[in-house]
Amino acid sequence: MRILSPIIRYYDRRFAATLIAVLLYAVNSTVGAAQTPELILPRHRLLPAELAVIVNDRDPLSVQIGDYYRRVRGIPAGNLLHVRFTPGRARMPRSEFGPLYTTLQRKTPAGIQAYAITWAAPYRVDCMSITAAFSFGFDQAYCSQRRCAATRHNPYFASASSAPWDDYGVRPSMALAATGFDQAKALIDRGIQSDGAQPGGTAYLVSTSDKARNVRAADYPAIAARMAHWINSEIVQAEGIQDRTDVLFYFTGKVRVPHLDSLQFVPGAIADHLTSAGGRLTDSRQMSALRWLEAGATGSYGTVVEPCNVRGKFPHPGLLMEAYGSGRTLLEAYWQSVQQPGEGIFIGDPLAAPYDGYRLERDGERLLLTTRVLRPGTYRLFHATDPVGPFHAVPGLLEVGYHQQHFVLPDIEGGNYLKLERH
Repeated sequence: MRILSPIIRYYDRRFAATLIAVLLYAVNSTVGAAQTPELILPRHRLLPAELAVIVNDRDPLSVQIGDYYRRVRGIPAGNLLHVRFTPGRARMPRSEFGPLYTTLQRKTPAGIQAYAITWAAPYRVDCMSITAAFSFGFDQAYCSQRRCAATRHNPYFASASSAPWDDYGVRPSMALAATGFDQAKALIDRGIQSDGAQPGGTAYLVSTSDKARNVRAADYPAIAARMAHWINSEIVQAEGIQDRTDVLFYFTGKVRVPHLDSLQFVPGAIADHLTSAGGRLTDSRQMSALRWLEAGATGSYGTVVEPCNVRGKFPHPGLLMEAYGSGRTLLEAYWQSVQQPGEGIFIGDPLAAPYDGYRLERDGERLLLTTRVLRPGTYRLFHATDPVGPFHAVPGLLEVGYHQQHFVLPDIEGGNYLKLERH
């Protein structure tokens, strides 16, 4: 202040009149300009207040990750749930998990729809993954009863619900898995950076020579066609891609994926490889799904016990891309893409949502809306002068087509707040 004060005193005599005129013009222009209305979209995603963060008080890294995530994501303090068990083991026995899960259910606040877990190990509860166990409770039906058998189906599969607990009695879970805080922080920061960014990038659908693990490749042509004009997709016949700077999705089937250190992942990117032991995060004989997060992806998936190559036990790339590209969170999109998730672990930032949000611009006597979150169907528009209403219906209906992103709305006098509701 001692340095700046003489300069201010020198200029205030010489330019006071000009400065005041400029400020008055700016104020008058702001007051006179028509403000773009605020838009309330239909419910379409999980919110931070609906996510509970589970920390293991006997694991300092878990506590550190949980505290950081809750703070930077704006999650209420009451949503931080504490458990206590010996950390670092690959497997927790069901006899230990049962009482822990029962206590956790009692502690979980009303309205919680999903869980975030804050450790990499243990990653399984006997035959179930840790994320499946926290989602369903331990249930043998979610495990193969014989080699290569199918398991109980996920009621949340292919759903558009953003309230899985209310609608299905399931709280889907995802692990903020990392072996060090720097890795966890980088993952979380990428997720936050991706929110609403509407990123470009490419979905790489990689078809390898590994016939047993390449079973998802049969769907690649249909997926690429379905994603046209929605997400740029490229089918690649190779053992892996390299030297790409725009990786948004990467799906493949292989024991180990080469060239990860040559890739640049878009913040919010998702990547996984279909193989037997990718979900054995800390002691896999194959490539751990953690390698994807360490390479820069924001979400991944792997199985913790032998699944064989039953496709329903792995993410369906088309469903995952569709849900994620429609503004849903990473947790929702991943869970909605796996039919039989009992043996698979979901890892990443649960709340990452790169395609959430909207842009509303005034164009003469109309408003131009850009958003990806409206599902196909018919919507009614309401307007109000106050965010709490009362809202009044605008005559007519808005028809939304498949993968439609651009809309024209009327510019209504007194419509400081607009709301779209599915009709």
